[in-house]
Amino acid sequence: MVFRWWTGTSLVVRILIGLAIGAVLGLVVPGWTAIGMLGQVFVSALKAIAPVLVAVLVTASIAKARSGLGPRFRTVITLYLLSTFIAAIDAVMGSFLFPVSLKLTDAAGGTVPSGLSDVFTNLLTNLVTNPLQSIATANYIGILFWAIIIGLALKLKASPRTIDVVGDFAEVVSQVVRWVIQFAPFGILGLVFSSVAESGLYIFSDYGRLLLLLVGCMLITALIVNPLIAAFYIRRNPYPLLWRCLRESGLNAFFTRSSAANIPINMNLCRRMGLDEDFYSVSIPLGATINMNGAAVTITVLSLAVAHTVGVHVTFLSALPLSLIATLGACGASGVAGGSLLLVPMACSFFGISNDIAMQAVAVGFIIGVVQDSVETALNSSADAFFTITAELHDEKNEK
Repeated sequence: MVFRWWTGTSLVVRILIGLAIGAVLGLVVPGWTAIGMLGQVFVSALKAIAPVLVAVLVTASIAKARSGLGPRFRTVITLYLLSTFIAAIDAVMGSFLFPVSLKLTDAAGGTVPSGLSDVFTNLLTNLVTNPLQSIATANYIGILFWAIIIGLALKLKASPRTIDVVGDFAEVVSQVVRWVIQFAPFGILGLVFSSVAESGLYIFSDYGRLLLLLVGCMLITALIVNPLIAAFYIRRNPYPLLWRCLRESGLNAFFTRSSAANIPINMNLCRRMGLDEDFYSVSIPLGATINMNGAAVTITVLSLAVAHTVGVHVTFLSALPLSLIATLGACGASGVAGGSLLLVPMACSFFGISNDIAMQAVAVGFIIGVVQDSVETALNSSADAFFTITAELHDEKNEK
């Protein structure tokens, strides 16, 4: 009876139950570190299967794709880039309204791109990486490139039977993903337990204003900016769709803190909403690469905080080009070790701030990462699903 009730209950409800149990256990028995292994195993399983899922689904979708998907892809790419740029502008406005100073500490280590040329060189290099290596290292830009090339080759040269076999294999991998997702409540339980048991409240006292600014800008982007963009495209109330994406995608992404791990979650959401698999199987992993609302906010806020701390005078107009730099840099963040934080020194160089000083902001970023990175990933990943659905609804509206 318990098993039947558990499997018959909504996955979101089960996740919330796991979340509550994990929080209680983290407070009551923080020394039971074995509970945290549930979260590690769940995230590792999602990360392991996600590259294979993307590779086979995109290959099968391109091989079977019909004509007419082009406008949809143009729409979703426009939505991704526009929302990322506006998120950066939102962060500029927030930083001017509520300027913050940083407690600069020891510089963090890591290889930092010196400019946008380095970011895009890295991006292009990842594009043509060996396809098997791309799958093994979860290099999604490389996976997308080779999956599209192989899918086109199958479409042109393979027999219908071969294409059907590729499609069947994609469905098998999708079923494996659905099985893994059923363990999400236990994974979230372990992740929440680890966060509650290990993370103290000191980050809220030492970096409270910075966290409020970062989270505030991300919430404005998620709850106001993105819905306004979607409403313009679909000409209807976008909030029911937004709440569903935040609940079913953003909640998972917040605790897994991994866009890669959330790709299967987003694809499962799109499948259950009846979207075109040929479309979402490409747009979701593409969004995990170039739809970086939260990363643009992080880069902009931390760069302006460093400028404010060291006394560099920045006018609002001179900060606007930073929004473009943050947008372009954020699109390449997934191909840079350390993600969005290691792009902060590149943005700081726009104001003539030395790398040594800027890297201290990166160290601060790692300290508050337990909150900053969670909210950033939730925003990025839920927006992937939100704008994918928006693009399909916009396309259907124009066809009528």
